[in-house]
Amino acid sequence: MAEVRIRDLRKNYGSLEVIHGVEFDISDGEFVVLVGPSGCGKSTLLRMIAGLEGITSGSISIGDRVVNNLPPSKRDIAMVFQNYALYPHKTVGANMAFSLKMAGMPKDEIQDRVRRAAEILGLTEYLNRYPRALSGGQRQRVAMGRAIVRDPQVFLFDEPLSNLDAKLRVQMRTEIRELHQRLQTTTVYVTHDQIEAMTMADRIVVMQGGHIEQIGTPLELYDTPANTFVASFIGSPSMNMLPAVLRQRDGMILADTGATQLRVAGNAHCEDGREVTLGIRPEALSPAGEGLPGEVAVVEPTGAETHLVIRSGKSEVTSVLRERGNYRVGDTITLAADPAAIHLFDKSTGARLA
Repeated sequence: MAEVRIRDLRKNYGSLEVIHGVEFDISDGEFVVLVGPSGCGKSTLLRMIAGLEGITSGSISIGDRVVNNLPPSKRDIAMVFQNYALYPHKTVGANMAFSLKMAGMPKDEIQDRVRRAAEILGLTEYLNRYPRALSGGQRQRVAMGRAIVRDPQVFLFDEPLSNLDAKLRVQMRTEIRELHQRLQTTTVYVTHDQIEAMTMADRIVVMQGGHIEQIGTPLELYDTPANTFVASFIGSPSMNMLPAVLRQRDGMILADTGATQLRVAGNAHCEDGREVTLGIRPEALSPAGEGLPGEVAVVEPTGAETHLVIRSGKSEVTSVLRERGNYRVGDTITLAADPAAIHLFDKSTGARLA
């Protein structure tokens, strides 16, 4: 296990800079997830840590070594890819043992490492099978086993669950998290799926356009997003965003959305007449006598919850309700919001207002 330190890291393709001075630390034994939309630079950053992409400037340290100029084989890392990349003509056991054989490890130690990895991943009975006889989830376990046998300082995962169906993704999320809790190996995991990030990470690094937007625990990002991008990216359904103007009335701060005025908790940066973006989570809205009025546009029953899309003025607002109700398209409804659950962001920069 080892700490990973990234300092002022930049990556250029010709004159185009795609990673812009990224800097953060990953603690020894920590599970960190890099998340963001396609093209944000998360996979490029992971490949730079692995040594599969060159570094234009800055530094990457693994443990007490700066690894900028070291080849992947010398960095003491193991990577699991989106594509399982298994040798079809080799058995599960041979696939897991291959890198150790190439390193010249004694046969007895190879067998011991493969056996222990197979026990951890539930692959013992499949060691003599070929990849074609395995399911997608089992193949991904073999790819993970191939990484585990190397006993690296750092595990790197590049969207390893993208090729699996929804049920298998949920199962494999749990298995990867349990694996980390057992091995306590420093792990960097890339995904575009914010649900994966929220459920697996010790900390999340949210990226956009080659920049880091925010770093924090899943609940820190959910409860106190640094800007409108993080607020809308983290959480499903995403946070509702409404244009509003702040008003001060009788010692209270009100956010005027045009359709109604909602009371806001706190008063920092809340000068009268300031234009802001108001954010409210769908689950923080509930039917009540006073609040945000609108007309029901879409009703989505999911069983445990009901999702309503409401047209309020010029905006569409999503609400997630735990209680079932007889809602129909065209109904008029009012959604109340807890003042403490309202987020305010600067209209021009998108930055969070305290």
